[in-house]
Amino acid sequence: MSQLNQSTPQQQPTNGPGKKNNTIVYWVIIAVLLVGCLYLFVSKNKMAENNSNELASQQKVTDSVNAVRAALQSDFDAASAKIDQLVTQNSKMDSALEGNKVEMAKLQSRIRGILSKEKATDAELRDAREMIGSLTDKTKAYEARIAELEKENTALTNKNVVLTGQRDSTAARNVALKKAGSVLHASNIRMEPIHMRKNGKEKETGRARKVDILRIMFDIDENRIAESGTKQIYLRIIAPDQSILGNTANTSGMMPLANGGTLGYSVLKEIALTQNQMVKDVDVDWHQSGDYMKGDYTIEVYNEGYKVGSGKVTLR
Repeated sequence: MSQLNQSTPQQQPTNGPGKKNNTIVYWVIIAVLLVGCLYLFVSKNKMAENNSNELASQQKVTDSVNAVRAALQSDFDAASAKIDQLVTQNSKMDSALEGNKVEMAKLQSRIRGILSKEKATDAELRDAREMIGSLTDKTKAYEARIAELEKENTALTNKNVVLTGQRDSTAARNVALKKAGSVLHASNIRMEPIHMRKNGKEKETGRARKVDILRIMFDIDENRIAESGTKQIYLRIIAPDQSILGNTANTSGMMPLANGGTLGYSVLKEIALTQNQMVKDVDVDWHQSGDYMKGDYTIEVYNEGYKVGSGKVTLR
């Protein structure tokens, strides 16, 4: 019995030194993996942060460039609009303005070329800013020259107005002088009271009761200004009682005066005038149905609204 118990082998414990070493190795591997993962995680976050910062920096630069470009574009548009306005308003330009216009057009073309670039460099934008400044200065000089020309033009216009007024005044004065100079003058004015005899012969008489015809005679002096042609002579016969003799048979009526008024006349006589030649012995016969009153009869001769002569006869 005791021998059987001694021959049966006993089971040994499993927690030996080899198994313990394996556990340590496992934990070391896990720790290394954790450290590696942590490093990768931190590195990735750091890289993402760097990339984000770099993108933000690049965006900031881009925004700054765009802001500069926008400001330059605004200044350029303002200068160009001013130039267009000045050129449109002033189509008549002197040589200085024309040269300035050509220079401004060249600057505009260069500036427009830079601002149209999507990736213009800082140096190019600086050049554009300098050119816009130069363009603004030229625009001011252009505007100042236009103002100077407008001032000169105003002065010339005022001078022309004065000269035109003087010319018109002189022309009007010349017309008035010519009109006044063309007024005819009557001379040698006389009146003959005529008695008609039964045999038809005429006899001059001074007795009012015998007068049948009052014959008016006068000369028209030569005139160097009046043009040749038919001229109208108005005669006013004033009776002793200061009434104006008149009847429809002698075309009596109202004549216009040079001062704009009118005046009654007795007879209208038309004569043929030749320039610079006298018309002698113009005669007009005045007939009336009633008797002539005694006293002084006055004859007045008018032409172009002016009184140009007068005469008188007395009937007893």
